[in-house]
Amino acid sequence: MIVSTHAFIGLLGATFAAGLIDSIAGGGGLLMVPALLLAGIPPHLTLGTNKLASVFGTGVAAWNYFRKGKVVLPLIAIGIGFTLIGGWAGSRLALSLNNDVMAKAIVFMLPIGMMALFLRKKNTAELTKLRQKDKWLKVPAICLSLGLYDGFFGPGVGSFLALSFYMFLNLNLVRSTANAKVFNLASNLGALIGFIIGGKVSYTLGLPLAVMSMGGNYIGSRMVIQKGDSLIKKCLIGVLGLLMLTLILKYLT
Repeated sequence: MIVSTHAFIGLLGATFAAGLIDSIAGGGGLLMVPALLLAGIPPHLTLGTNKLASVFGTGVAAWNYFRKGKVVLPLIAIGIGFTLIGGWAGSRLALSLNNDVMAKAIVFMLPIGMMALFLRKKNTAELTKLRQKDKWLKVPAICLSLGLYDGFFGPGVGSFLALSFYMFLNLNLVRSTANAKVFNLASNLGALIGFIIGGKVSYTLGLPLAVMSMGGNYIGSRMVIQKGDSLIKKCLIGVLGLLMLTLILKYLT
């Protein structure tokens, strides 16, 4: 896929910024997808090329969090299957329901999630083990419902995963973000395989963007590990606010 020099340079910068944001709070696609479309990339090719860059970038962030001991392996082991089932069910549901209804509901739910970040959380900790109730009740419920959302609609699912782990599993925001990245990596990889089979990936454009995404994700994940919850909280507010504005402009105007 050929783009102008100016557009290519702009995409490199946008991809780095998207990777940085995504590794901290999720939602990098809110920047990356519009940038690709503005560069003149067709919609389906935009989505596939974005997934190519995202898989490499998210992989770097997930590995960085893992090697620093921020990933709760029992959460991943139990939740990944429910996320995949939810994603499959959501994609089937999307064929029969109107996305507008879901988007409008999310617009009204997002402020609640944003307010939750300002509530004082007690006993959020560097947990490495989950309580039995969390392991067999809360984790399946969170992963199944957000997998369903990801398959049906999708925007901001990484942010919602991090927020859910923070609110309902009592993980601190660093661990919540770290575990959300592993789930993001799995869902992005599954989506990328689908786009590759469909021939909707530009490798000449996507591979340079993947390098920039890796750089942004590496720096962003290191910032999270060093600066902790306060950085994530600020970025989550910005990402969720941008998502709400995007949905309002697209579905309520």
